[in-house]
Amino acid sequence: MLVLAGDVGGTKTALALAQGGTIIERRVFPSAAYTSLEALVSEFLGQRGKEISRACFGIAGPVSEDSVRTTNLRWVVEARSLERTLRVPRVTLVNDFHALAIGITVLPASDLAVLNDSPSDPKGPWVLIGAGTGLGEAVVVHTGNGYEVIASEGGHTDFAPRNELEIDLLRFLLKRHERVSYERIICGRGLVALYEFMRGRSPEAESSAVREEIARSSGDAAPIISGHGLAGDDPLCTQVLSLFVSIYGAEAGNLALKVVARGGVFIAGGIAPKILPKLLDGTFRSSFVAKGRLSPLLEATPVKVVLNSDAGLLGAAALAARLAL
Repeated sequence: MLVLAGDVGGTKTALALAQGGTIIERRVFPSAAYTSLEALVSEFLGQRGKEISRACFGIAGPVSEDSVRTTNLRWVVEARSLERTLRVPRVTLVNDFHALAIGITVLPASDLAVLNDSPSDPKGPWVLIGAGTGLGEAVVVHTGNGYEVIASEGGHTDFAPRNELEIDLLRFLLKRHERVSYERIICGRGLVALYEFMRGRSPEAESSAVREEIARSSGDAAPIISGHGLAGDDPLCTQVLSLFVSIYGAEAGNLALKVVARGGVFIAGGIAPKILPKLLDGTFRSSFVAKGRLSPLLEATPVKVVLNSDAGLLGAAALAARLAL
């Protein structure tokens, strides 16, 4: 049985053919280069649509009645339209973090990095949060038949500043946006916004070398900022990355509190593996556990980083395979 799996994001879309839970072919496409998901998948499949039994796509956006308007793309994706265009008997759409949650359940320990080493309650709910083009969140609860995934758009909740610096950050962002959510900060573009904010506070702190590097970056300054922040060779980038990770940890702690995530917290998305040394240096954990009277609860909550970039694809493939049973 051949199934088609997709992990559809605002920046890139990963597609895979899988058999028996194993990915046998995989390609990554720039999402914005295509007018629709149908066009992108058609290029990947060629003439192989009739060979595929089922398909499942994890898509960054809220799914309702087998349809989703993507959050960071101008796509409207409909399952029935995909079935007709691709000649696949059944297509299912789920939120990308729904697929990711299923994928996490099959990952080996070697695909996870530990940020907070505490015992996990095997019956407790667990959560995942991940920054990339946007900020995804989901909640997973145990049932008598396995797991129930509750997809969430929690990344779009209102940003809550914790100190004078973050209050100034909120004021800075309100000049650009009518409303400021966590996703405005904890994502690739958010990292750039933080750099611009911190540079505005101390213009003399920006090095000419980094400024010129950013000018040559074709509009994607986030890897430059994070790279220098990780290397510690530029004070401004180092401060920016620390602020980014601190706010990331605070929101992860907020999510854990909302469901008392005794089963653990998983940090996913494309950014986390790239900045893993910074996540491991204590900055993230310090903000994660700083919850006043509830700090002991967070200190006892396990936190792990998902290192496998194919976790969402694996989850989508598993869901597609279930549909064929």
